[in-house]
Amino acid sequence: MTKYGFIGLGNMASAIIDGMKNSGQYDMRNVYGYDTVSSKANECGVCACDSIAQLCKTVDIVVLAVKPQILPKVLPEVKENALQALIVSIAAGKTIDYLAQALYENAPIVRVMPNINARVGASTVAFCANASVADEQKKLVETMLCTIGTVTELPESMFSVFTAIAGSSPAFTYIYIDALARAAVQAGMPKAQALQIAASSVFGSAKLVMESGEHPYALADSVCSPSGTTIDGVLTLQENAFESTVHKAIKAVIEKDKRL
Repeated sequence: MTKYGFIGLGNMASAIIDGMKNSGQYDMRNVYGYDTVSSKANECGVCACDSIAQLCKTVDIVVLAVKPQILPKVLPEVKENALQALIVSIAAGKTIDYLAQALYENAPIVRVMPNINARVGASTVAFCANASVADEQKKLVETMLCTIGTVTELPESMFSVFTAIAGSSPAFTYIYIDALARAAVQAGMPKAQALQIAASSVFGSAKLVMESGEHPYALADSVCSPSGTTIDGVLTLQENAFESTVHKAIKAVIEKDKRL
């Protein structure tokens, strides 16, 4: 039975552990955790380890779930004690090359990028793996990540683009939902009710794009009746550079990510 170990038990690690637990596919007696706050392992429902060394010597898959700035303190212990383990990193901005240089030679490494929606099991996740990762190991990682959302394998060169359209875009979507609700408040609807309606509509629209196979513009056209109300709204968005503003926002994220 494969054993999983999480170094760091913050929000993202907790979300993945909850996904594993809720999926019913995992015996949680085979999931271990280490955090500087010792109580977090019990809070997450995993087996507590007293040290990084103990965790690394116990598990088959080590998940690096600490903040990027903490990695330099963690990696030497992982290098020394996880000689047979698959290394999975969710540390933002840290490349496979960076990790490989800090770990033992030919270490199998998978880099993972989830987004905030992992909190509700609806994350959009990208991953890439180095040549040392076996197909069976890759499958284990994919299965684990599928418990928190949808998973896509991408070349690492595309991670900056992924950061923009999946990692940062939830913030844009939240702002859009709030803008819809505020407009409804201006027209007389209570804010709480407007937020619920706006969020539900965005959720349903995304679901239709994913399940219908139709192009988003075709779906937009289907809502715009001749001389109807929706087309006036669409034209107003276009007149005010809605699409080009989104493009500029994505470009800004990509450029900043590359500078980092």
